[in-house]
Amino acid sequence: MALSLGDVIQSHTGGVIIETLFIDEGFGSLDEDALEMAIEALEMVEDEGRMIGIISHVGELKSRITQQMIVKSNGAGQSYISTSLNE
Repeated sequence: MALSLGDVIQSHTGGVIIETLFIDEGFGSLDEDALEMAIEALEMVEDEGRMIGIISHVGELKSRITQQMIVKSNGAGQSYISTSLNE
């Protein structure tokens, strides 16, 4: 839905191009089939040259998204970031 909303905004703002989209926890309520469709839609958007940032705890996304920034807690009230390029 956010991807479609981005397209609608883009078409109604006189040519403003939206190249980056962030989705925060937008996949947790999807069943397996809907999640697969969403991932395929994200891949199509990426193929168009747009960048998508995803914030999620859904395990299936971790195995399917190739470029990742992972934020983890150290257990002492601080967090650290690691990157992963699983191409």
